[in-house]
Amino acid sequence: MHFDQRTQEALRDAGLETDDLQAVSQAIVDAADADASALEEFFDANDTVYSDMEMAHSTSAYPEHAVDYLDLTTHADEMRGWLRFDSWGVYVEGGRILPDESVELTLGPTINGRVRFAPDQETLR
Repeated sequence: MHFDQRTQEALRDAGLETDDLQAVSQAIVDAADADASALEEFFDANDTVYSDMEMAHSTSAYPEHAVDYLDLTTHADEMRGWLRFDSWGVYVEGGRILPDESVELTLGPTINGRVRFAPDQETLR
């Protein structure tokens, strides 16, 4: 089950039954899987993306990135994987689809932060 023992106990004290907890836990797992699939589809559909990432070798406010692939795996609500561009890659620790058709990923070592990606620069402005 997704919830730790303390959380399960607090939710039971609030009136939820074990079946309710299992249903909510499964809904969280399903949502993480759906988000991971949607994020992978975003990068599959776009050969080039733009980001709000500050890059030492770029003077652009929204640098361009040639996408190779995004590969994500999930465990409960956790999402981890690797985002590969044409000449470099970065560890991904989470992400979400934003209402403006852009995506936000939490990138690991070397970046250590949340970065928005979009199919065009205008979306990031």
